[in-house]
Amino acid sequence: MKATFDGTWVRLGPDGRTLYDQSGYGRPADGGLRLAPEEALYLLHRGRIEVAGFNFDRLLSLFCEKPNQIRSFLVYRDIRERGYAVQTGPHDFRVFRRGERPGTGQSQYLVRVISERDLVGFPLLLQEAATSSKMRKQHILAVVDDENELTYYEAKVQPLPSLASAPACPLFDAFLAGRNAVARLLPGGPEIPGSFGMRLDPGRLLLSPLETLYLLQTGCLRLQGPEGLVGEEDYFATASGADVEMTEKAAVYADLRMHGYVPRTGYKFGHHFRVYTGQKVHSDMLVHAVAGSASLPMSTISRSVRLSHSVKKKMLFGCVHSTGIHYLEFARVKL
Repeated sequence: MKATFDGTWVRLGPDGRTLYDQSGYGRPADGGLRLAPEEALYLLHRGRIEVAGFNFDRLLSLFCEKPNQIRSFLVYRDIRERGYAVQTGPHDFRVFRRGERPGTGQSQYLVRVISERDLVGFPLLLQEAATSSKMRKQHILAVVDDENELTYYEAKVQPLPSLASAPACPLFDAFLAGRNAVARLLPGGPEIPGSFGMRLDPGRLLLSPLETLYLLQTGCLRLQGPEGLVGEEDYFATASGADVEMTEKAAVYADLRMHGYVPRTGYKFGHHFRVYTGQKVHSDMLVHAVAGSASLPMSTISRSVRLSHSVKKKMLFGCVHSTGIHYLEFARVKL
């Protein structure tokens, strides 16, 4: 099938419409068909079209003057060869359900193409994932590594269902021990509800800084320092002096607690929290707290997802935003 290149688009005449009607290639234009660079390269590479004055090598070299074009072509080719119809769009690619195509079916995936070394900005990713969800589509990150191999990840905004209301808690006395607090418990008396701290002995419970701050915020703790009672703001200033991530961690910790979850340190997994729902012995999720404006290398996110899958847990990032905590779940998927 003969095609021409006008400097921007590869175009086919009226006979090219069969490619659109049968397989969803290109977009109808001027009585013929207009092909995006990825589509033209794929069809030329497969020998289905001929472009006047250009072989595959020359056209590839020309298109790749645009940054990242080779990555887009590799992802397009991979998805096509998996049996999907693909169109270029605002999310790089719109991928239709198997057996469906533009004009006769619904798209299933919105795909963003990135490199393993790219920084993933959480504000944009949250926006795109939320948009995909509203459109009832899966938001996919197609990651091209330095050896041009592909891995696909789904990113979705994951509202956390409330398991139960935070249990009522009586007031307990505690004293500072460095940046920790030690709560005094009466033998045979009430416990602090919700699986807090580590028992030192029957009458003392050692609380972490995050636990201490949360119990101060909820009015469950009366904290005594060397110079008198210590309030929430003063304690936060003390605790955050040794933890630059305290603001984000405290916000996500409190939100998880208020939804009925039990967050414990996720240090052994390389993350802020391992989170229990109470439905099984082991934790269900790993959660890492980040500022709403944060960016992380895709390689860091990939390591997180790999580890969470290996221990059979979900991987969530809790983004601390002015509108609240937004949880973004990442999972490796096969298209």
